[in-house]
Amino acid sequence: MTRIILTSLWSRRRRLLGASIAVVIGVAFLVATLVLGDSMRAGFDSAFSQMYAGTDLVVRSSTEIGADGVTQRGTLDATVAQEINAVPGVERIAISVEGTAQIVGADGTPIGGEGPPTLGGNWIDEPDRTTGGFNPYTLVEGGPPLADEEVVIDRGSATSGDLHIGDRTTILTPDPVPVTIVGIASFGGDDSIGGSSYAGFTLATSQHLFVDDPDRITSVQIAVNDSSSPTVVRSTLQTTLPAGIQVVDRAELVAEQNQMVEDEFIGFFEALLLVFAMVALLVATFSIHNTFSILVAQRTAESALLRALGASRRQVLMSVTIESFIVGLVASAVGLGAGIGLAAGLKELMDVAGFGLPGALGLTVVTETLVVASLIGIGVTLLASVAPAVRASKVAPLASMREAAVDRSSASKRRAIIGATLGAAGGAIVVSASTAGDSALVRAGVGSVVTLVGLILLGPVVARVATSLIGLPVAAIRGPAGKMARRNAMRQPKRTAGTASALMLGTAVVVFFASFGSSVKATFDGILDQSFSNDLVIARTSSTGAPLSADLVTQIAALDQVAVAAALADAPIRLDGAEVLAMAGEPAAVAAVADLQVVKGSMAAVGSLGLAVSDDFAEDRGWVVGRQVPIAFADGGTATLTLNAVYGSRNVLGDIFIPTALWRSHHGRGGDAVVLVTLAEGVNIPDGQAAVQVVADRVGAPDVQNRAQFLADKTADIDESLGLIYGLLGLAILIAVIGIANTLSLSLHERTRELGLLRAVGQSRSQLRSTVRWESVIISIFGTVGGVGLGTFLSWGVVRALSAQEDVGIFRLPVTTLVIVLALAVVAGIVAAIRPARRAARLDILAAIATV
Repeated sequence: MTRIILTSLWSRRRRLLGASIAVVIGVAFLVATLVLGDSMRAGFDSAFSQMYAGTDLVVRSSTEIGADGVTQRGTLDATVAQEINAVPGVERIAISVEGTAQIVGADGTPIGGEGPPTLGGNWIDEPDRTTGGFNPYTLVEGGPPLADEEVVIDRGSATSGDLHIGDRTTILTPDPVPVTIVGIASFGGDDSIGGSSYAGFTLATSQHLFVDDPDRITSVQIAVNDSSSPTVVRSTLQTTLPAGIQVVDRAELVAEQNQMVEDEFIGFFEALLLVFAMVALLVATFSIHNTFSILVAQRTAESALLRALGASRRQVLMSVTIESFIVGLVASAVGLGAGIGLAAGLKELMDVAGFGLPGALGLTVVTETLVVASLIGIGVTLLASVAPAVRASKVAPLASMREAAVDRSSASKRRAIIGATLGAAGGAIVVSASTAGDSALVRAGVGSVVTLVGLILLGPVVARVATSLIGLPVAAIRGPAGKMARRNAMRQPKRTAGTASALMLGTAVVVFFASFGSSVKATFDGILDQSFSNDLVIARTSSTGAPLSADLVTQIAALDQVAVAAALADAPIRLDGAEVLAMAGEPAAVAAVADLQVVKGSMAAVGSLGLAVSDDFAEDRGWVVGRQVPIAFADGGTATLTLNAVYGSRNVLGDIFIPTALWRSHHGRGGDAVVLVTLAEGVNIPDGQAAVQVVADRVGAPDVQNRAQFLADKTADIDESLGLIYGLLGLAILIAVIGIANTLSLSLHERTRELGLLRAVGQSRSQLRSTVRWESVIISIFGTVGGVGLGTFLSWGVVRALSAQEDVGIFRLPVTTLVIVLALAVVAGIVAAIRPARRAARLDILAAIATV
């Protein structure tokens, strides 16, 4: 049996190639994702270890408040440094004051801010350092900052911003700070750490810029002498220092930084790519299953003959299983190599885009990644071959006397009932998800999976009717070739459905994201129309760059062309025992530029010690106007606010709003996230926009946008994300097209004698090629139409569920995208048929007729 299996594999190597390519692509994408994730983790771990190489302990505030990605930690009294320095075992210390500082390049454009952080702080000068200093940066040009307007910047920012020693530039902190560059530093051997930027000031300047208090600092770094240990010194510090202070060691610092990068970047990045890798492998499963189904059907006589010669059912079953195992093993091995190469290419692209990995470690390939990817590739292949293998083992010995070796099975009534039941149940769950409240999205997700399974089961049931209808125009336009193409697509519905299922799944995912993206745009447009009455918007353009200067809104409000200007800032607080993200603003100004739909109380009553919340938030907690609510800030301060307003629209303020005056008293020089402007009566938008832009340029703010520009800018980000998603999903579509080509090749091999007879009675080569092409197009359209319908329905259901759960969501069908997808289906069918059609047209007529 071993010799028979190996011989069978070798004789069918070309037929198995198409199926193995699908596994190769899926495994390669999976390996690239895992290797890139592991490399990122190793790179950042190395960088953070280097960052704290000379630091044994760090003393900092124990108060940290964060929510929705916005975190604030309290500060320390500067006198604590003297207490720390007096503790036995402490060899030396360094005071740190840190914050956000975005460097402006020579062309006036802020550097970075989209991903890697923009770091700022006091430069720790260690001229005699050889190794293990407090400052991970090393001067490579110039000297340390000595005056208020002097700064050291990282070499990466100097290169990208075309900045040099002696140049004047601006640092956004968020207020614009004019500086002179006196030094350029490297992080170890790198220009920067993972694409981040760094600006180092004097200690006094850092205190003024980042904590707005000459008596406050953010942390103290400690080096322990050789005669003591960090553990002992840490214990002493914890017992002698005042309450509210935390002492952490080097290992905890590195782990903390690694976890932050994992939560904010690597985890999401890897999860996103893994989703697409799984989609690609799922599509590959359909392709592999279809290939083995056809191969098993073509080997009916061979399997029966083996049974007649004494082979047991188990041996026949194992022969097919071992074949699939070998195919999966070889394909996975190739996929491993291809995946490592793909990871290297992606790493280079990240370097070019400014998101390079820190350190010079290259790619990190761990054994677990290779083992997991190999097991998944082999497992997918084995899983896809289970049903064909079982069918092969059931072939009766007498079947060896029959000439036909074609799979003539049709869809069973049982399949039709189960498929229809699951499809209807899944659809009902999706439709009813909008009534599920907080679990609406979960219910929609479950319903989507059930619906998908039901449609896959129903595929063979509806394939004959569907391909018959799709093929009618083809038969009418292309004559005999079109009629034959239609009949060929109809005559084996299980095979047609299996081939189209892979394309259906890939198309459904593409259409789902396209519809969801279009709906997000419509939702955002609706929010602007319903909630904002302002004319102009100035919004923070980067997620990790400097926020807007707090002086911006004051200067804009003073313009004659402006009726009212309102700023909103992200404000992490502890409210009612939970860490939440509030919005901070001036109540009367916010009410003037936004339609908050206040249902109880009034925004005017919020004042400087009031609170406003959404009606959902108030209802969930049973709060009423007049309730006293205690809140706490990261600086250790507390306040008791009175609930003075309950609003119906969460689109502008989210669930919680506090007054800016209160927030600023606990947050120093923090900036704003957005400024909304309503122009004075009689001022047209272009004139008002020009006047406000002058002020914005003065304080380093981004471009002033009207409502249409703001909407276009925000939706452009959605388009960019969709572009990336389409590119990733292109792998799944490619696998599906390969599956169609492979199925056609196997099907044509099965029909070799038939093709020979057609050529013998007068069919030309061009007619034969046309027949094969149109058969492929019919199958492609069948899968694509199913995918478009499924993707559209599921997206509609998810948007309705989102609207029910989060009170936002307007469904909009992306008609242009759907038309393009359908057109591409025709192209995909033609491309998939090129090689099979060419091979079929080259068949020797007499040899084909003689084929048994």
